Amino acid sequence: MSSELSPELAEAIRVGYERRDRADMAPTIEYFSGLLAAHPDHPVLAYELAGAYDTAGQETVAREYYERALQLGLEGDALRRCLCQYGSTLRWLGELDASRAVLERARSEFPESDAVRVFAALTRLEAADADGAVAELLTVITGHADVTDLGRWATGLAGLAEWLETGRPLD
Repeated sequence: MSSELSPELAEAIRVGYERRDRADMAPTIEYFSGLLAAHPDHPVLAYELAGAYDTAGQETVAREYYERALQLGLEGDALRRCLCQYGSTLRWLGELDASRAVLERARSEFPESDAVRVFAALTRLEAADADGAVAELLTVITGHADVTDLGRWATGLAGLAEWLETGRPLD
């Protein structure tokens, strides 16, 4: 099944987000469950339901729906977002190797994505790779030095990111 959304489904998803209350996700879960029941093989709806469960703190259930969305052939930007969120969920579940694998897939399919890099940095931090996590985040930040006030420090910080990524000298 294609990841393309009809105008009606796109509008239904927009409405679901408009009504979402992060403090009480039950109505949102019910809403997206209904949409998926009406379109059981639509990968974007499986992904949206996964995200609702994830926001509700039900990572184990969210994982099932992320995997379903991927099996159904999610593509495009929805795939990028799904891989980021799924990688994050796996991190929350303590499955760091699986999280890294999902985020490596995301990096290979979306090499320019800052979001992928940020989620990868969070997994690296959780895996006790603080230098790698900081390097990853510095790479994102210095890549946008023109919209920050980093100015002339950007080059040095980019070099620091590279140094942290390749490993600190032992001496």
